[in-house]
Amino acid sequence: MFGIGMPELLLILAVALIVLGPKKLPEIARSLGRGLAEFRRTTDDVKREMQAAADDLDARPESDKADTEPSGEGAPANTISPAGDPTRKE
Repeated sequence: MFGIGMPELLLILAVALIVLGPKKLPEIARSLGRGLAEFRRTTDDVKREMQAAADDLDARPESDKADTEPSGEGAPANTISPAGDPTRKE
């Protein structure tokens, strides 16, 4: 656990008890636990959404994937710029 052994953990808890006091320490530990649990839930949700988006991209047919891949000139493959349109007369 973070390279902290039992003696170091006991020292940290003793200092926290002295600084915060016996009445305030449980409240702070409880709020810290709630905050960590909320952070874990949020990161799990973000991971799930990212995985779902990646799975969605992998599940698309090859024809759809080709439409969104950029061409060598930096423009999407399915668009033609007005200057490059051979049927346009100026």
